[in-house]
Amino acid sequence: MTTIEPRSGTSFTLTKGQYLCVQDIQGMQVSDMVLFAANDTREHISSGKTLDFEGTIRLTTGNYIWSNRSNKLLEIVYDDVKQHDFLLAPCSKETFMYLYDDHDTTHSCKNNLECALAPYGIKADEIPTAFNIFMNVNVGLDGKIEVLPPISKAGDIIIFKALTDVIVALTACSAKDSNGGSFKPIGFQIMEKLNIPENQKVKPEEFGMDY
Repeated sequence: MTTIEPRSGTSFTLTKGQYLCVQDIQGMQVSDMVLFAANDTREHISSGKTLDFEGTIRLTTGNYIWSNRSNKLLEIVYDDVKQHDFLLAPCSKETFMYLYDDHDTTHSCKNNLECALAPYGIKADEIPTAFNIFMNVNVGLDGKIEVLPPISKAGDIIIFKALTDVIVALTACSAKDSNGGSFKPIGFQIMEKLNIPENQKVKPEEFGMDY
């Protein structure tokens, strides 16, 4: 299991057929995830296409993450939490300035994603809306959006299967409200095989994860 330190990010490639497990190590911590097609980074994760084709804002096991070219990038194959967000943009310096009275404006998810993706030649303006893993966003009947503390507990995981070769960038989110007021690490691991017991809550080690 690789650890992403609080308020930081990383990037890596995931090949078709591999599995990506993301873990909330301590509980109540969000991870922003963006994806780009490995063979053409102009193709990337799309909130709009995903919400269109999946017909829900509550993405979980059995749902797909789609690209701006209407291609499936990832499938969610296991999900402990079943509460994630695909509406809100990665937190940025401006997020901290406009929405908080006292928030350190450095090390935002947008900045961390930009730094992590720079080796692939991906620039800041090319970073799309992220799939915010473990983020708890409520949409009221009046349409008002409210960011609530995550419901994820220590050790909770979500597992994706790559349906094509992708570049992945992940963060340990830097926004106070998104993480219940504190900043904690995120874990991730790439796996070649997966054996998921049906309808059963399992421990990460049962997937053969390496600690």
